[in-house]
Amino acid sequence: MEKLFIITPVKDSIDSTVDTMEAVVASQLDMPHRYIIYNDRSTPENTRRLHLEAKRLGVEVVDLAELTDHPSPNYLFVLRRMQKLALEEEAGLAIVESDVTVRPDTLKGLWEGAQNHPDCGIAASVTVDEGGRINYPYEYAKGWEGQTVDCKKHCSFCCSLLTPALLRAFDFGLLDETKNWFDVTISHESRNAGLHNYLFCNLPVQHRPHASRPWKQLKYKNPILYYWRKWTKGFDKI
Repeated sequence: MEKLFIITPVKDSIDSTVDTMEAVVASQLDMPHRYIIYNDRSTPENTRRLHLEAKRLGVEVVDLAELTDHPSPNYLFVLRRMQKLALEEEAGLAIVESDVTVRPDTLKGLWEGAQNHPDCGIAASVTVDEGGRINYPYEYAKGWEGQTVDCKKHCSFCCSLLTPALLRAFDFGLLDETKNWFDVTISHESRNAGLHNYLFCNLPVQHRPHASRPWKQLKYKNPILYYWRKWTKGFDKI
C-alpha cells in the first residue's frame, strides 16, 4: 500500500458523524491519506450542517445526489467508485461508519497490521460499547480480547481496511445490485481469493449500533414491526 483512503458514508445521522469525523481527524496517521465523507441524500438542513462541520475539520464531503440519481442507500456506488480510485493509486480503503469512534492509533494499527500480513484481504477492528465490552456485530469474538485472529466469519465494515490485494482480486462490479450492504459478500470473496481476513481485537473501536440508521432500533424495541418493515419495504438487504 502506498496510500490510504478513508471513507465515511452518512445519511442524516450528523451528531454521530461529527464524532466519527473528529476522531478520524485526530488519528495518528503518518502515511499519505485522504478522508472523504459520502453524503447519501441527507436532508437539506443536515447537508448544510454536515458541510459546515466538515469545513471546520478540514474534511472533504462528496454529495452523492450530484453523482447519481439512484435513491439512498448508495453504498454500492461508493464502493465501486472507491475501488477504482484506490486501485489507481495502489491504496488501501478504510471504511469507518458514522456510528463508530476510532482511537488515535486505530487506523495506523490496521495499516501496520495489514502490511505485516501479506496475505491480508481485510483488516478489521473489533467493536466495543462505552464500557469496553465487545458488542454487535462481533459478539462471536468475546474471549478474543487483545488478540489478532485470522477470522473465518465475516468482518463488518464498521471499521475495516480493504487491502489492494483484495481490491485487485474481486471486482465490485460483480456485487448484487439488489442488496444494500456488502460486508458479508466481500468477506467471503476475500477468502475465496485465497486471502485472509484479520480481526484486530487489540484495536477496539467504540460502536453505537445502528446510530446511523435509527429505524433499526426497532429490532430490539419492537422486533415484529422491525421485520415487517424490513421485508415489506425491502430495507437492509445483506
